[in-house]
Amino acid sequence: MTVETKLALTEQDVRSFSSAKNEPEWFTELRVRALDQANNLPMPKPDKTKIDKWNFTEFPVHAVESNPYSDLSELPEEVKALVHAEEQKNIYIQRNNTPAFLAVSEELTSKGVILTDIHTAVREHGELVQKYFMTEGVKVDEHKLTALHAALVNGGVFVYVPKNVEISEPIQVIFLHDDENASLFNHVLMVADTHSSVTYVENYLSLVPEAKGLANIVSEVIALDGAKITYGAVDVLAKGFTTYVNRRGIAGRDARIEWALGLMNDSDTISENYTYLVGDGSFGDAKAVVVGRGNQKQNFTTRIQHWGKASEGFILSHAVVKDESTAIFNGIGHIEHGASKANAEQESRVLMLNEKARGDANPILLIDEDDVTAGHAASVGRVDPLQLYYLMSRGISKADAERLVIHGFLAPVVNQLPIEGVQKQLTEVIERKVR
Repeated sequence: MTVETKLALTEQDVRSFSSAKNEPEWFTELRVRALDQANNLPMPKPDKTKIDKWNFTEFPVHAVESNPYSDLSELPEEVKALVHAEEQKNIYIQRNNTPAFLAVSEELTSKGVILTDIHTAVREHGELVQKYFMTEGVKVDEHKLTALHAALVNGGVFVYVPKNVEISEPIQVIFLHDDENASLFNHVLMVADTHSSVTYVENYLSLVPEAKGLANIVSEVIALDGAKITYGAVDVLAKGFTTYVNRRGIAGRDARIEWALGLMNDSDTISENYTYLVGDGSFGDAKAVVVGRGNQKQNFTTRIQHWGKASEGFILSHAVVKDESTAIFNGIGHIEHGASKANAEQESRVLMLNEKARGDANPILLIDEDDVTAGHAASVGRVDPLQLYYLMSRGISKADAERLVIHGFLAPVVNQLPIEGVQKQLTEVIERKVR
């Protein structure tokens, strides 16, 4: 199967789905135009990863209707472990393609904060959504997969934080996948207005051993002047998906976007995390941990692009690959002409646990301005035998010593996740995958 396979849905299918969701005409027409573009645009070309045989276009069904939850007590045990029901007042849960649960505190509602599913947002907050949906962050016509995403969006969430509103408790979003036929064309649109702040944590969690659908996921994260967004995510999608994830942030003057990503999918994955520092004094920090196993093929690109003067960008990627898995890590710091006093720093580290596992770390600095600071570090290797020897000399078995080294190696990102249950989940997923 090649990526040039005819798209699974027709224009009439797209119009019918949009009509069933009561979407406004502007969004329906955006979908239709995007579908036409998807038929003609080329595929993306991730560095050092051949995807010409990957299936990005065919799937069993466009949307799976699932039963919602009337109360958090009805959640599967694996999901309950992520949620502190007594404490978590602002939460959205999507089950396959169905908005399944939503709770927003009166405090946030009274301040004008919006937390809702993407379909409701298109209907009820159309002016805001139309202003930002694939207009500044991810563009519809970048390539076939972005156009396909725009045409087939079947889930996601919208978050808006008004000016000067600071949200102290994290907003939690859970995308639950428990139907093997479900495909996830999720769109996250988050806008933090001037001088606001928000912490957002999302989980992708598969409860089936193998998937038959596709995952084409886009997040647009927009921090206007003086705003701060902390974005945490743990992705645990099942084997069998073909997964494309594009998370992109735009930071205005003196704005901050901080990413903490646990990328734990068992599927073949193309992942992009871009931060555009467009305002003077803007700040971007992208931390990611990855564990690859089996025959997985994964490609990760983290890019921070500086336009603003005195902007600062930091990239930290730590990965473990085992069995016969392969993973490519591209870290790009790009300082544009005019971004004087900018600082671009990055570090990529890869641990290979088996002879046949392969990891590549490719640090790239693109500098078009003189008065800047930039640096990078990269390493690819095996577990340090001296570390193992030291731990084993204290009576720890080799297997346990290796696990301790791996957990310590990945801790800089794991510890950044702001919800205790999510930190615990990521730690358990790492333990399971490296065992």
